[in-house]
Amino acid sequence: MADIERESEESLVVNNGTSVSDILSTDGLLSQEQEELVDRVAYLEKKVRKQEDEIICLKTALSDVIRRLGVLEASQNNILPSKTKPYKINRKSYPSTDRKSHLNALENVNLVPHRGSSSSSPRPHHKSSNHLKKWGSLSNSADLSNTSLTSSRSPTRRSFSHSNLSQRPTSHRGSREPNWNQAEGYLKVFLKGRGVALYAPSDLTDFDVGTVGEAPNEKLQLEWVYGYRGRDCRSNLYHLPTGEIIYFIAATVVLYNVEEGMQRHYNQHTDDVKCIAIHPDKVKIATGQVAGHEKKEGRPHVRIWDSVSLNTLHIIGLGDFERAVCCVSFSKLDGGQQLVCVDDANEHVISVWDISRDKPHKVTETKSSTEPVLAAEYHPYENNQIVMCGKGQISFWTLESGTLTKKQGIYEKMEKPKFVLCLAFAENGDVLSGDSNGNIFVWGRGTNRISHAVNGAHDGGVFSLCVMKDGTILSGGGKDRKVYQFDENYKRTGLETEISEEFGPVRTLSQGHGNLILVGTTRNSILQGTLDLKLNPIVYGHLDELWGLAPHPSQHQFMSCGSDKHVYLWDSMSHSVVWSKEITDPAHSCCFHPEGNIAVVGTHNARWLVIDLNTHDIITAHTDGNEQIECLQFSPDGKYLAVGSRDNYIYLYQVSDGGTKYTKVGRCSGHSSFITHVDWSEDGQYLVSNSGDYEVLYWTTNCRQVTSPDNVRNVQWATQTCTLGFNVAGIWPEGADGTDVNTCGRTKNHTVIASGDDFGKVNLYKYPCCKPRSSCHSYKAHSSHVTAVNFLFDDSRLITAGGRDMAIMQWELI
Repeated sequence: MADIERESEESLVVNNGTSVSDILSTDGLLSQEQEELVDRVAYLEKKVRKQEDEIICLKTALSDVIRRLGVLEASQNNILPSKTKPYKINRKSYPSTDRKSHLNALENVNLVPHRGSSSSSPRPHHKSSNHLKKWGSLSNSADLSNTSLTSSRSPTRRSFSHSNLSQRPTSHRGSREPNWNQAEGYLKVFLKGRGVALYAPSDLTDFDVGTVGEAPNEKLQLEWVYGYRGRDCRSNLYHLPTGEIIYFIAATVVLYNVEEGMQRHYNQHTDDVKCIAIHPDKVKIATGQVAGHEKKEGRPHVRIWDSVSLNTLHIIGLGDFERAVCCVSFSKLDGGQQLVCVDDANEHVISVWDISRDKPHKVTETKSSTEPVLAAEYHPYENNQIVMCGKGQISFWTLESGTLTKKQGIYEKMEKPKFVLCLAFAENGDVLSGDSNGNIFVWGRGTNRISHAVNGAHDGGVFSLCVMKDGTILSGGGKDRKVYQFDENYKRTGLETEISEEFGPVRTLSQGHGNLILVGTTRNSILQGTLDLKLNPIVYGHLDELWGLAPHPSQHQFMSCGSDKHVYLWDSMSHSVVWSKEITDPAHSCCFHPEGNIAVVGTHNARWLVIDLNTHDIITAHTDGNEQIECLQFSPDGKYLAVGSRDNYIYLYQVSDGGTKYTKVGRCSGHSSFITHVDWSEDGQYLVSNSGDYEVLYWTTNCRQVTSPDNVRNVQWATQTCTLGFNVAGIWPEGADGTDVNTCGRTKNHTVIASGDDFGKVNLYKYPCCKPRSSCHSYKAHSSHVTAVNFLFDDSRLITAGGRDMAIMQWELI
C-alpha cells in the first residue's frame, strides 16, 4: 500500500511546486484509490473465508462418502450380517491420510468465529482480517455431553462463560436451531456454529422456543440527520425553490429548510448515495448509489424522485452499472428528457437514458476513460452536448443519431493539468474548468479549445466553480481555502473570503436563497452566508469512522466521538453543536457520569480521557494496557467505572469527587477475546460483559468472576448494551455469524430495544426480546455498519451512529 501511495504521488506533480498530497489528501482522490485497494483486499478475504467454508463442507461430504464406502465394503465382506448391528470401517482399506482427513473433517466442522466490528475495520460491510491473530488461538468449546465445565484455556478458570457450553454441530442443520434446556434453565443459540447458552430468570418455567416474538407497537420516524458527505463527493449541494437546501450523506438525501429548522428525508436508497442532479423543473431529483447488500435493488442504480412528495418516479440502471454511479446530469434544452450517467467502474462507461416516457430506456452507452471521472454535465446552451472531466482529461461529447462521439480538450501552449476537478457554464455558453494546478480555463462555446486562461487563480487546486444569478463567478480553493469572486470578463472583483481551518477546504459552491451562497467543505460541513459578511456553519459532521456515542443522563443532549479525533456535544432539540473539541488521539468510545457534568472518552491508543463538560478541559487521563478502549460504563450510582479494552481485560476504577478522581480497583481477567460491551446491575454490585468470541461473563466489584448461573440469572440490569443475553436473544437473525449485530440499546422503561447491524439497518424490537427470530421494525438510512444506538434519557428519541458513513441519525419514537 505504501508503494502504491508513493508511486501515485511521484506520478502526480503540479507545476507550482504544490505537493500532490496537499491537493489529493483534501480532495479525497488518493484516499479513493486506497479505498478501492482496501475494498479489493476485503473482497478477496471474504472469498477466502467462503472457500474455507466450502472446504469444510467438502470434508464433511468426503467423510460421509468414506463412511458409506465402509458400510458397503463391510457388507460385502459379511462384516455386517444384520442392519441392526453397528458397522465398522475396514481401516486397512483406506490410507492413513484418508482416515486423517475424515477425522479432520469431523474436528473442523465448528469454525472459530471472526468478529470485524472495530474501528480498525477497513470497510463497513466486510469483516476485517486485522483481528484474526487474536481469535485464531481460540479453542473450540467442549461438547455439552461433557459434564466438566472447565475452560480449556485455563485450569483455574471455571466455565460460567456461556460460550463454553457450545456444542460441535453435526452436518444436520437441525442441530443448530435454538433450543431450550428446561432442566438447566437456559436458551442455547448458535452463532456461526458455536453454541452460546443464555441463562433465563428462575421464575421462567414455560418457554416455547418455537414461537415468534411480536413486533413492538412503537415505531421509529427519522427526525434529523447530522452530517454531510463532502469528504469525497462533489457537486452535491443545491438550493430548491421550496426554500430547502438538498444534499446527501450515507443512504439518505436530506432536504433542509434552514430558516424553519426542519428536515425532510428521501431514504429509498439501499446504500451510499454518490451523486445528485436537479431537473430543469427544480422538482425532480436524480440520485445515484453504490452497490449495496440486497441482491436486486442493492445493485448500483439511479433513482428519479419528486422532491415535493418524496415519491420515487423511476428506478433505472439495475444490472447496468458495475460498481457505482459517480455522475448524473439532466439534459437542459429539451426540458430534461434525458439523463446521462457515468459508471464508476474501470472503464467508466457513460450512458444516456431517455426518461420522457413512463418506462425509461437506454439510448446509448460507450466506454469513456480508464481514469477517474469527477464530473459530467449536460451543456445548458448546446443541444446534445455533454462535458466530462477527471484525471488528465476534459472531453466534449456529442449525442447524434443515438451515438456518442468524443472530442478531447486541446491545451495547445497551456500546460495540461493532472486533474480537472470541476466544471461550470458561463451565461455566454463558455465552459469553465478548474484544475489541480490552480488554473481556471475558459473553453469557447461550441469548441474544444481554450479561449481564456486565469492562471494561478488559487494556491493549489480549484475544487469548485459556481456561476451566480447575477452573472458573477465564484471559485473555491482546496489548499488555500479561499473563495474568490470574478466578473463576467473573468476578472477578480476584490470580494473574497477564507474558510476557517476548522471546516476545511471548499468542496462545492452553490447559489443559495437570494444573494446567499452555500459552501460545502471537505471536512463534511456546510456554511451559508455572503462574501462581504460572514459564512456561518449550518451543518457539522464527523470526517472519519464513527463509533463513540452516548446520551446525556438528564438532558436532551448526546456526545459523539470518532477516529477524526473530534468530540462533539450535540443538542437534540435545536439540532446544533453545543461545543466541539479536538483531542490528540483517535477516539472510539464515550460515556457520561450519572451526575451529567463529566464525560469519559476512550481512544485507540489505550488512553481514556476525563472531560469537564462545563470548561471542556481534560481533567485527567489514564492508560490501561496498550490497545484500544472498546467500551466505557459508569455504575448507576457513579461510584465505579468499567473500562473494556481490546486486550481482553476489563479495568475497574473507583470514582469519587463527582467523577473527577479515579482509583484503580483491579482488572477483570477471564475473557479469551476483546471486550465488546459492558453493563452494570441496577444496584451496582455486578457487571456483565461480552467479548469478540461470544462469551458472556459476570463479575463482582472486586473483579472476581461469578461462576454460578444462579447467582446472577435474576439480576436486574441498569442498561442493556450487551448484544448477548437471554433478554436479547431475539435480536440475532437466523443464520447470524456473530458479527451481524454490532450494538443494542434499551429504553429506560424496559419496553423497547433497538439494535444496529452490519447491513446499515436499525431494528426495533419488543423488550424483553428472548424469542429467537422475533419480529421487528427495520429502518434503512445508514449505509455502513451501524456502530451505536442509544435512547435519550426520556426515551423520546433514538440516536444512531454509522461507522464508515460518519452519519448520526435522530429518530423519534412514536
